[in-house]
Amino acid sequence: MRKNVIAELLLVFVALSWGSTFLPVAEAIKSVNVFSFLFWRFLLATILMFILTIKLAKFDKKSMLYGSLLGFFLFCGFAFQTYALKFAYTSTVAFITGLSVVLVPFLMLIFFKDRVNKFAFGGAIIAVFGLYFLSGSGGISPGPGEILAIICAFAYALHIAFTGVLIPKCNIFALVCFQFLTVGVLSFFGAVFFESGTYEFSIIGGLEANLSAKFIVAVLVCALFATVFAFFIQSWAQIYTTPTKTALIFTLEPVSAGIIGYFFANEILSALQLIGAMMILFGVLFSEIGSNLISLKDSFLKLSK
Repeated sequence: MRKNVIAELLLVFVALSWGSTFLPVAEAIKSVNVFSFLFWRFLLATILMFILTIKLAKFDKKSMLYGSLLGFFLFCGFAFQTYALKFAYTSTVAFITGLSVVLVPFLMLIFFKDRVNKFAFGGAIIAVFGLYFLSGSGGISPGPGEILAIICAFAYALHIAFTGVLIPKCNIFALVCFQFLTVGVLSFFGAVFFESGTYEFSIIGGLEANLSAKFIVAVLVCALFATVFAFFIQSWAQIYTTPTKTALIFTLEPVSAGIIGYFFANEILSALQLIGAMMILFGVLFSEIGSNLISLKDSFLKLSK
């Protein structure tokens, strides 16, 4: 089996694992503040990643710098997404986060001068109308949860776009370690200085811990599967596939999150919100499938000359 096929199959598993974490994270942040949860998640993830890759990681300046940059984008994505879960359904946040896929081609244009085709523009327009309906506020203006999720989508889009460009230029193991370390450090300072310790186990400033089963399970699952495994696989897979294909596969994340939210948390979207969610998904698929068709056409024309 070719490496690109293996990479894309593993990315499917990553998308499904991310979709499955929305509900446990939403439950976990009922017992600790957002930055504290992110700190414990990424502290464990950093330790595990360092232990697993110590013999393979080469901590040169470029790997550490690029890892820190990607870690900053990742921190912004997780922070805004986790706060969004305080104000909106997990399924709503997941579908809005899926907008990151539509944003990737435009960010590739802005930062790396890649061409944006008509399918990307069409998909973006469809997705924006979908967001209009999914907002759940009568289609007039999004609520705080939706706004936070939109910012999260931009952060994740930046992460996807820059990962595809930076990964081939440095040591993948060191880069992933520094991504996690950056998120953990920023989350620590966010918890200590910008949160208030309102729960039972305050440690320092606003940094909290919790010994409940729900919290421990959420941290372990998120750190092991949705962080260490998932981001290592994403970083490795993007060596063998493109940012746009990665983004296309990641459309499975909101779908799985929506299904889990429906069956396990009784999250019922209105008919208008369901239409909005489907429009976002269709806009993403329209953008990415159309873009891939253009790439195939260009490749065929080159071969035929």
